[in-house]
Amino acid sequence: MALGFLLVVAYQQTVADEPARTQARETLIEQVQNRRGDTARLQERADRLRADVADLREQRLGGAAVAQLRDLEAGTGLAPVRGSGARVTVGDGPTSVDPVTGQRSTDALVRDTDLQRATNALWAAGAEAIAINGQRLTATTTIRQAGEAILVDFRPVTSPYQIVAIGPDDMADEFRDGVAGKFFRTLSSQFGMSFDVSSIDDVTVEAAAEPTLRQASPAPQASGKPTSSPSEGGR
Repeated sequence: MALGFLLVVAYQQTVADEPARTQARETLIEQVQNRRGDTARLQERADRLRADVADLREQRLGGAAVAQLRDLEAGTGLAPVRGSGARVTVGDGPTSVDPVTGQRSTDALVRDTDLQRATNALWAAGAEAIAINGQRLTATTTIRQAGEAILVDFRPVTSPYQIVAIGPDDMADEFRDGVAGKFFRTLSSQFGMSFDVSSIDDVTVEAAAEPTLRQASPAPQASGKPTSSPSEGGR
């Protein structure tokens, strides 16, 4: 009897504390959204400054050098690309909260590996440029999980995840009928995730953020003959 009474009291206390946990979660979500707005405004300013720099650079170069530079930038993700292709949209399914532990089930949430699978399938189908929720992918792009959040190049993206790819006209059909399409249909049927693939006739994939380039050089060699340690049998 005593054990049953304690369990009932613990359950009632947990249920009573749920509104406070919900309020704390909503406060954190609001803070994240505010920070995301600040980041977006700073990114817009950086994009404008980068466009000004590009205009000045093209004025100084001119001619064939500009055309070659634009081709290289498009291939590396540093310039916008416009064309036709495919749009893949995946979204989180319904989640439930355990009334006793307060933990939320994550089985129906899209994971970083799901987005990696989708983008890899689009690259394999001939994509020339890909963006996730507007974030352009490059050769150095990372798609990582941080708790329940997904980061693309350390920038958070949220559900629904819209993956836009520029490439062949049949790319949407190839994705839908391929292994990746079957995988996402399985997730949709089992966990209620949203999934859609469609062709797009005209879309622009914006440029990626300017990367931070680093270089290294070999350390200078010490002058003179190398010496061996006693343990190496030196004489």
